[in-house]
Amino acid sequence: MTVKDTKSDGIPRTTPIQSATFSQSINAEIRRAAATGIYDIRGGGAKRKVPHFDDLLFLGASISRYPLEGYREKCETSVTLGGRNASCPIELDIPVTIAGMSFGALSGPAKEALGRGATLAGTSTTTGDGGMTQEERGHSNKLVYQYLPSRYGMNPDDLRKADAIEVVVGQGAKPGGGGMLLGQKISDRVAEMRNLPKGIDQRSACRHPDWTGPDDLEIKILELREITSWRVPIYIKVGGARPYFDTTLAVKAGADVVVLDGMQGGTAATQDVFIEHVGQPILACIREAVRALQDLGMHREVQLIVSGGIRTGADVAKCMALGADAVAIGTAALIALGDNDPRWEDEYQKLGTTAGAYDDWHEGRDPAGITTQDPELMARFDPVEGGRRLNNYLKVMTLEAQTIARACGKSHLHNLEPEDLCALTMEAAAMARIPLAGTDWYPGKPGTSY
Repeated sequence: MTVKDTKSDGIPRTTPIQSATFSQSINAEIRRAAATGIYDIRGGGAKRKVPHFDDLLFLGASISRYPLEGYREKCETSVTLGGRNASCPIELDIPVTIAGMSFGALSGPAKEALGRGATLAGTSTTTGDGGMTQEERGHSNKLVYQYLPSRYGMNPDDLRKADAIEVVVGQGAKPGGGGMLLGQKISDRVAEMRNLPKGIDQRSACRHPDWTGPDDLEIKILELREITSWRVPIYIKVGGARPYFDTTLAVKAGADVVVLDGMQGGTAATQDVFIEHVGQPILACIREAVRALQDLGMHREVQLIVSGGIRTGADVAKCMALGADAVAIGTAALIALGDNDPRWEDEYQKLGTTAGAYDDWHEGRDPAGITTQDPELMARFDPVEGGRRLNNYLKVMTLEAQTIARACGKSHLHNLEPEDLCALTMEAAAMARIPLAGTDWYPGKPGTSY
């Protein structure tokens, strides 16, 4: 309906303006809450716009820096994870790993595809809550076993089959909180693996039941080392909350690798208010974690893996320049498999959403057959083709990161450094401690009073 620009008496009317505070989406959520009395649950990560890697640029080489020739001079991408204490550290061809995503949240074929793609690309994948599936272990050359507060699917025999163990303390989408797996996704197989009744909603615990602080965590890490004969690396995963202190305590407890997850990182299902209002962007976390490692004399000895909204090789290169050793991807990996693909637009429309915005993963009705336990929907997904697509995507990310590193004159991605970057916004400059473009200053720079 078009709003007339004059009232009935001919006096000009004021143009209607939508409140920025009470926007249409906010008003719709208020009405939904008022009608149902239930908070909103969804999957994915934060959708709000926050300072991100797009707010940083590489300077590249010119006269003052010497670039590398792309076809004749190598740029290495390999990374070793867990050499601090493990007798068998993980050797990866590329610094891009697959983050933990559970069987239950994902279908069995989707977990298989992640293993296939990671193996083809020469990297690792991760189990997630709910345990290790046979097809995932069988198709993953390097598999990290997540040890979570819920202990769902936890099996000491599977621990010994893993190439690394990741003790999950927190997650970027919900630091301080637990996840959910609703009853419609608790199939016979999921119920058996998690020792839960079929069809009943499940909520994961927000903290581990057998330790309460860093001293206890040190004991737990030693316990896990004894179970695995000190063979595999022990990771500690934390959400982006207080990265300096969390990284310090993880290292003090004996972690070989620290995994740091920002608020753009996804989750299978939790409260929307949690996803959007708890935690920090990964850009604000990396330098603080690196500072903690440097203060302890452990930078590069204890590896740092960062995650949360990483999409391209440029993002990977920027993480390396800020001091990370590797990155982990989750949402991007699912998109590479076929999640939220426009080919299923008609079915997304029937679910009241659209391709690119579908986040009701907890309902188990994913048309792509990835975030579901419905046999008919799962049959749509080909794990071999999914693995091929994921490998292609990982290959492109690596090539993009190498292209940038060569342009900066670096023969290894780990040789990228903060000096190679500039920031486009004050927020990004302050968070990443990178000079604002055209200056040598960033907010809070030591020795400046402004």
